Amino acid sequence: MAGRPERPLDAGEGPLQRLACELRTLRGEAGSPTYRRMAALTGAGASTLSQAAAGERLPTLATVLAYVRACGGDVCEWERRWRLAAREIAAKPRADQDGAEPPYRGLRRFEPGDADLFFGRTGLTAQLAATVGRQRLVAVVGASGSGKSSLLRAGLVPALRAPDAPGGRPAAVRILTPGPRPASHARAFEPAAGEGNTVVLVDQFEELFTLGADPGERGAFLGLLLAACAPGSRLRAVIAVRADFFGRCAEHAGLAHALREATVLVGPMSPAELREAVVGPAAAAGLVVERELTAEVVGEAADQPGSLPLLSHALLETWRRRRGRTLTLETYRAAGGIHRAIARSAEEAYSSLTPAEAAAAREILLRMVTPGEGTPDTRRPTDRVELGAATPEAGHVLEVLARARLITPDDEGADLAHEALITAWPRYRSWIDDNRERLRAHRRLTEAARAWHDLGQDPGALYRGTRLAAAEEVFTGPGRPTGLTALEKSFLDAALAQRDQEARTAARTAGRLRALTATLAVLLVLATTAGLIAWQQSRDSERRRQAADAARRTALSRQLAAQSAGLLSTDPDLASLLAVRAYRTHPTAEAAASLYAAASSPLEQRLSGHTAWVGSLAFSPDGHTLATASDDGTVRLWDTATGRSLTTLARLTGAVASVVFGPDGRSVATGGADRTARLWDLATGRAVRTWHTGDTRTGSGLDRHEESVAPVAFTDGGHTLATGQADGTVLLRDTATGRTRSSFAALRGGSAASGGGPVASGGVQLVFSADGRTAAALDQQAGTLRLWDVPGRRLLGVSGGYGDGAAAVALSRDGRLLAVGDTAGTVRLRDTATGHPHAAAAPDPGAAVSAVAISTDRRTLAIARDDRTVSVVDTATGRRTVLPGRTNLVVSAAFSPDGRTLATGAEDGTVRLWKRPRPGPGSRWATPTPPAHRCSARTDACWPPAPRTAPYGCGTPPPAGCAPPRPASDTP
Repeated sequence: MAGRPERPLDAGEGPLQRLACELRTLRGEAGSPTYRRMAALTGAGASTLSQAAAGERLPTLATVLAYVRACGGDVCEWERRWRLAAREIAAKPRADQDGAEPPYRGLRRFEPGDADLFFGRTGLTAQLAATVGRQRLVAVVGASGSGKSSLLRAGLVPALRAPDAPGGRPAAVRILTPGPRPASHARAFEPAAGEGNTVVLVDQFEELFTLGADPGERGAFLGLLLAACAPGSRLRAVIAVRADFFGRCAEHAGLAHALREATVLVGPMSPAELREAVVGPAAAAGLVVERELTAEVVGEAADQPGSLPLLSHALLETWRRRRGRTLTLETYRAAGGIHRAIARSAEEAYSSLTPAEAAAAREILLRMVTPGEGTPDTRRPTDRVELGAATPEAGHVLEVLARARLITPDDEGADLAHEALITAWPRYRSWIDDNRERLRAHRRLTEAARAWHDLGQDPGALYRGTRLAAAEEVFTGPGRPTGLTALEKSFLDAALAQRDQEARTAARTAGRLRALTATLAVLLVLATTAGLIAWQQSRDSERRRQAADAARRTALSRQLAAQSAGLLSTDPDLASLLAVRAYRTHPTAEAAASLYAAASSPLEQRLSGHTAWVGSLAFSPDGHTLATASDDGTVRLWDTATGRSLTTLARLTGAVASVVFGPDGRSVATGGADRTARLWDLATGRAVRTWHTGDTRTGSGLDRHEESVAPVAFTDGGHTLATGQADGTVLLRDTATGRTRSSFAALRGGSAASGGGPVASGGVQLVFSADGRTAAALDQQAGTLRLWDVPGRRLLGVSGGYGDGAAAVALSRDGRLLAVGDTAGTVRLRDTATGHPHAAAAPDPGAAVSAVAISTDRRTLAIARDDRTVSVVDTATGRRTVLPGRTNLVVSAAFSPDGRTLATGAEDGTVRLWKRPRPGPGSRWATPTPPAHRCSARTDACWPPAPRTAPYGCGTPPPAGCAPPRPASDTP
């Protein structure tokens, strides 16, 4: 250090050189100690002390004072000299002595006039211009410091104004920022005169969410923005929004939809783009950049999305410290590089201020930031009224900060030059962290004061309660930094005055209330005494009234319960309503009994869809699906739980006479009047096998039925389908190949059947059991009935005495029980295993049997008659119950596999499901017949049908404890 002579300086060259010369003189007067010696005395670095007297840049105040103490100088005097030099340097214009403007913009954004210095974003600019040419609303999204504002102004604006601009040159290009009053920009969205679109560029779009804009104003501004998307609009809009606020755009459905395919992302510059951004502006200004400097800049800024303002400021400071026409790595490092240049410049400007000015600078800079609520802090444009409220020194402080390019002033106020200052200047960062809650309270106070002023100082807009107490604690009292504007002070003073006034009013009101309370207490004692006397007198009267009312409600409840019991079989809906009304009127024993009776009766569902005679019904093996076949040529599948029609399986030209489910429940077989038998796959809804009666071939899946095919049944575990015809012929077919395995003549003679139901024409009826193992063939002319083992084609037995009056034949699911009903109203049961009769019924003229069905467990028999009644009979006891109401003539019936549901099909196409309630007290099918009409269970005993005059089919009204089926919900 001592052996190297210092570069000569001219003290008249400027304040920086004058200060350096004075420091050298002080060192000489102290005996010219070495810088190493001075460093040992003060703890400062030797190179730092040497640089302080080099005259190249202004040293910090701490460095100058260390230099002075090492030389034995007056600290106070040298602090004054340093501040004087700092002020003169800050006031000096930021141009070279030859009048050259810097090629770099520092923290300030590029403007449209800086297009010749805007480098590194050529490809992104072209992409953005092309997107604007295609879309009417475009979002430019990037991190803070990624260069969005410069891209809009110095990149997009010149590109739009170029003769070959995508979509043609616009009539006008307008640039705005939302600010705290975004709706005030409405005129900017009015199309300009002339040809071409008007392009509106909305920079700093996040201000819509950070500056406390009124929700109504925010909605109005978004409406103006989205109007650019309307067909025929002459507007195009581009918004630039920080990436951490882009999610807020999705809160508005219209904006999110418009930006779905119109977003341009601004990411970090590539190394090549960074080189262009460094070298390009310098070359445009006739300067040279050292390769080492370019390499270090690219290495520091690569993959750093928010590094562009830091880079621009570091290069600006490098340009200021240049020597000649070359920007060197040495001067770049002396400026602090990317990570320290901003902090160094900010500290230099801040250190040049007096203590009072420094305090004002702190208050001013804190006003220019909005603390984030779960998001990074953002800058906040501040008007001149707020800035002038800080301190009297505010004017000079703003000038110093502006010359240091830390803030950007305009006609209305000032703003931070860039948000990078918030993170890059440690002192500023600590100010914000130390005052975060106060700043948030201040921002809320500012917005509340503005709203109060806009509402004509409406007292209802003043702070109250907790908000006022919090504001008072923060902004009033001794030692509290206020920094409030006149409006904010007026707002807070008005709120405090209103609180005091309300407190005084409340105190006066409380005094009046105490006096009134005392008066009322006396009156209350008097009124209570009088009231007790009146209450005692009215008590007896009330008791008598209540007793009379209870007697009236008890009588009415019993009357309603009796009416419910009388209507339970004929009108179950009304009976249920009457039972509920009776119980609500008074919970008598009779009302409870009628309520239980109504609740325990079976449920009825009506399935509508067929338009003609429903002659065949079949439940799936699990009981969840019901298949119905009708003369309208269709087969329908129904959900037994909900009553919903699942599908229409067949639409044939003739009647469908029979339908049956396969054992696996995944297929059904049908037989019809069109002389075909079909096998259907329920998964596809298509017929996988069809056997036509007119084809005489055998062994190919087609065999001859001379008449219509009616009864069908699966046997052999579903591998074989048995089909019968009116002449008694039974064919057994392989369901996999369609080939005929065998056949037999169950009964000779007969002709084609007509309609649905069992084949019954020319005195012949042929039915199968549900398992397909048993067939019954009835010859009405001969009066004989034959039982067949279908798989073995073996005759099980023959019985006689049936005559030509047999009208309905049914076999149980396992073929063990046979039921035959005739036109005289008699139903005979026969045990097919023993051949013995099970029971016989006496004739009932005029009540012919139209359909019979046997439950799976053979304990229940369903009988439908021509008088349009349906009865359910216990085959073990002979006890008969009649399902309520009248229906059209029932021509088919079937039980579910669990025996809890009975399905009936009528001649008008209606299908009904009767669901017995779950097992429990009182659970039954319907109202049982009185004991006088119950059927005997002895051999050859009968189940006489009820006289036609009996509404329940029993001759007398039902007992009060029995409940008939009622229409109910879709689920049992």
